[in-house]
Amino acid sequence: MSAVVRTERRGMVMTLTIDREARRNALNADVAAGICAGLDASEADRGVRAVVLTGAGDKAFCAGGDLQPNAEGTPFTIDAADPRHYVAGLIRRMEACRLPLVARVNGHALAGGFGLVSGCDLVVAREDALLGVTEVKVGLFPMMILPALLRTVPARLLMEMCLTGEPITARAALADRIVNYAVPAAELDAKTDWLLGRITDKSPTGIRLGKQALGKVREMPVDTALEYAQFMLANMARTEDAREGFAAFAAKRAPQWTAE
Repeated sequence: MSAVVRTERRGMVMTLTIDREARRNALNADVAAGICAGLDASEADRGVRAVVLTGAGDKAFCAGGDLQPNAEGTPFTIDAADPRHYVAGLIRRMEACRLPLVARVNGHALAGGFGLVSGCDLVVAREDALLGVTEVKVGLFPMMILPALLRTVPARLLMEMCLTGEPITARAALADRIVNYAVPAAELDAKTDWLLGRITDKSPTGIRLGKQALGKVREMPVDTALEYAQFMLANMARTEDAREGFAAFAAKRAPQWTAE
């Protein structure tokens, strides 16, 4: 596994930790590759029911892109032979993840780091963590993470954040549901574990297929979405998890999920 992204499985949860504390867990191609590899490994392990993404230490979740200028003075270049950007690949991989992806925001999440937070399904954050896009302060705009930001941040607030470059606290972000929970630092792990407990005891098949459907329905016109939803619901009802769920409900017992 990647030297800059640590993986640790605890029970049904895989935790991916960006391990560049000295660089405030800055995002680069190696970090992106490490997160993608961690998601691949998590999905390949049938015992994993959820993934947590976090940063090392208590200062930064991820302080954005690792701005190391090249000889021309810019950290951003496009290789004509391979124009794919590692951030685009990472956002796509996070979007395609079939497991619930929870951001444990242990510190500031700025620029690309805020993009990572926005790319997760659920967010538990330290209430004093700063969230924002600071690119305009160095003459840029948060181009690569805009697709993720547009799905999680209200339009007026996103425009203000992009134009001013000023971050907000997770406590303030809670009002706009940019984060699910904002808690004191001492309560971060307990709240994250509490949320994971409410996820991992549910049907893994229902969640996996449901996440897949949600991503597709979001991009469809209403009529197309309704046709697709009907098809997916009928197929989901045939799964082993659905049969077990109905049986457990009728017998008034806890379901025993098989993830099939």
